[in-house]
Amino acid sequence: MIEQKMDKEVPLEKLRWRCPLDLLPFNNTDEISPCTNIIGQERALRAIRLGLEMDSLGYNIFVVGLVGTGRNTTIKCLLEEIDKSGRIPDDICYVNNFKDPDQPKCICLPAGQGKLFKKDMETFLESLKKNIPLIFEGEEYQKQKRELVERHREREKGIVKEFENRAKKEGFTVAQVQVGPFTRPDVVPVVAGNAISLEQLESLVDQGQFPQESFEQLKGKYSQLSAELEQVLKETRKLEKVIQEELAALDKSAISHLVRGALEDIKEKYPQPKIQSYLSEVQEAVLENPARFLPKPEPPQVPIPGLIPAPAVDPFTEFQVNVLVDNSETKGAPVIIETSPTYRNLFGTIERNIDRLGGLWRTDFTKIKCGSFLRANGGYLVLNALDAFIEPGVWVALKRTLRNRTLEMQSFDPFYLFASSALKPEPIEVKVKVVMIGDAYLYNTLYALDEDFKKIFKIKADFDTEMDKKEETLLQYATFIRKICHDEKLLPFDRSGVAAVIEYGVRLAGRQKKLSTEFHRITDILREASYWAKKEGSNQVTEKHVDQAINEKIYRLKMIEDKIQEMIMDGLLLIDSDGAKVGQVNGLSVYDTGEYAFGKPSRITAKTSMGKAGIINIEREADLSGRTHNKGVLILAGYLRGKYAQDKPLTLTASLAFEQSYSGVDGDSASSTEVYAILSSLANLPLRQDIAVTGSINQNGEIQPIGGVNQKIEGFFDVCRSRGLTGKQGVIIPYQNVEDLMLRKDVVAAVAEGKFHIYAIKTVDEGMEILTGVPAGERKEDGSYPEGTMNYLVDQKLKELALKIKEFETESEKK
Repeated sequence: MIEQKMDKEVPLEKLRWRCPLDLLPFNNTDEISPCTNIIGQERALRAIRLGLEMDSLGYNIFVVGLVGTGRNTTIKCLLEEIDKSGRIPDDICYVNNFKDPDQPKCICLPAGQGKLFKKDMETFLESLKKNIPLIFEGEEYQKQKRELVERHREREKGIVKEFENRAKKEGFTVAQVQVGPFTRPDVVPVVAGNAISLEQLESLVDQGQFPQESFEQLKGKYSQLSAELEQVLKETRKLEKVIQEELAALDKSAISHLVRGALEDIKEKYPQPKIQSYLSEVQEAVLENPARFLPKPEPPQVPIPGLIPAPAVDPFTEFQVNVLVDNSETKGAPVIIETSPTYRNLFGTIERNIDRLGGLWRTDFTKIKCGSFLRANGGYLVLNALDAFIEPGVWVALKRTLRNRTLEMQSFDPFYLFASSALKPEPIEVKVKVVMIGDAYLYNTLYALDEDFKKIFKIKADFDTEMDKKEETLLQYATFIRKICHDEKLLPFDRSGVAAVIEYGVRLAGRQKKLSTEFHRITDILREASYWAKKEGSNQVTEKHVDQAINEKIYRLKMIEDKIQEMIMDGLLLIDSDGAKVGQVNGLSVYDTGEYAFGKPSRITAKTSMGKAGIINIEREADLSGRTHNKGVLILAGYLRGKYAQDKPLTLTASLAFEQSYSGVDGDSASSTEVYAILSSLANLPLRQDIAVTGSINQNGEIQPIGGVNQKIEGFFDVCRSRGLTGKQGVIIPYQNVEDLMLRKDVVAAVAEGKFHIYAIKTVDEGMEILTGVPAGERKEDGSYPEGTMNYLVDQKLKELALKIKEFETESEKK
């Protein structure tokens, strides 16, 4: 059996891959050039390039991968490679719609012309503010205005004078009569040289002081003259309207040359049809109301304590230009990385100001503010998928905008705190390539549940966490180390230091043939190794410093592991590491605390008896077993039936338990351990307690690979070392996991000294031979096993149980 155990023992050189220093042709990283390319993500690079270069609708990019695999760096580098000499997108402006102020117009201008147009309009307004008052104050204008007013006033006086003379002949005069709070012109009778109202005359008639007949005559004349007065007043109102119209025409005529001349220069500078139409509306608006350009006296305001005076309304707001996007400094397609994709930050908003006079919220086109989506128009927008998905309103608006390629500016008010804005700005045509960064779970969820998602994000860029370990990739690792050292002013790494970092990358990858691409974890070790080297006073980082950085990091994170080890040493957690016991074996599990994972041995026990209950999974009965563990137990039962129940019924009751397990068990990596415990109980063969076991099985009894093999071995090794290495202790692993071994250096050293052993097996029988020291025994042609072998003892026990239960049932029936 010793020879057989030696055959299963893993060779020393396979326990840890060591980076050959001759593959690193430099003394330290100062002698090599830093990397300029993305390492280990060719698949993702090809996908992203395709997405960036495709102009068709829907070819936006969803980048999938773990944090630290270089997603952000890759996207940034690829976007920086974009041709900066390409077409720069237009500036985007909003201007007033004079025909419908609630629907501001969008104007697009070549890059840099937006702010020039705004400046030109400001200059135009300043010119009008300065020159229009001068024109209206000029002698020529005042003379024309005076003549026009005097001409109409003379005509008005003539009409009124003619009526007054006619009224006088009839014994009436025109006077101002009080009507409520107002006065109005009216005809009043003149009696004895005095003007007296009809009401007063009627009173005199009643008193007998004025003849009734004369009163009736005056009353008739009053009605006729009143009607004539109304016609006179109507005529004067018409004359007043004519005066105002002619004054307005005079005003237009006086300033039209100035306005047209000023706008003509702007029209020549900006030939775009939309601007031409807008400037025509500006001209009409100025000519329609030139009075706004004249100085007005400030109305007196009585200060009221505690009340802030209302701000003056700017009469020239409607002539302003709101430049939302200014690309004057942009070179090539814009690249916008939005780190906080709220609705406002992403799509902009329409701000409101409170009118302190009326207490109402008001807005206009100058309050329209753009977001990062509009700034990225004609270019690229990068944002985090989860952030965009959880922000209220963002995901729906993003889909709508990408689908329609138009952006509608609106306020976002999810709680309806304000009345919705009356503004409906003209939608803006946009062309933006969106790059979203997220994880696989979110991508798969959106792809399955959101029917629009697959239409607008047609490119999936999947970032891998590992790459093949080749001579080329080893050198790429070295150039990456050089880049970090250069960028962050770290000490250079010598060949041994680089080799140690590469070995750490292999350990992270979990396979000797792979290297990790989780470069954020690699970078952390580089920084910390440089720190320890500086603290020691070294001028370069060596293997010792890298090992120290790794060990220090582990020490910071392994408090829970140390507590568990302490409980094992104190006998609170029952783990045997020597001797042999029937139906008891040390299984291995992995605890993952997030940033750190470690192995822990667990006692697994089995008890068998006569019965028909089959295998009872105590963890499942206690609702502490996960689905995968339940499956492993069912497979175990299938293995026992297939191997031992071909000539007899499998009539037994076997209970399995993870002792002192209170937080749940999952995974099938202990299924081989559990079958060893059952076979030991059936055959009454003690199992070695100085050997721990891991590995899953299938129904054919073949051992299958598991995860966390390094942590599991190291977990049991630490227990054995704490109690003292005997030279007999070890761990049994699946043979497929030999390629995953990247054990700590102290474990490898113990194996080299013969103090610890690693065995790799392919079948359950091989594992039982190591654990019991008894040959497993091959099935003979007649279906039996060689006497004295492990399988023989199990088979005989099962036959015995089958016969006993048959006898028991027969006796029970007789009774």
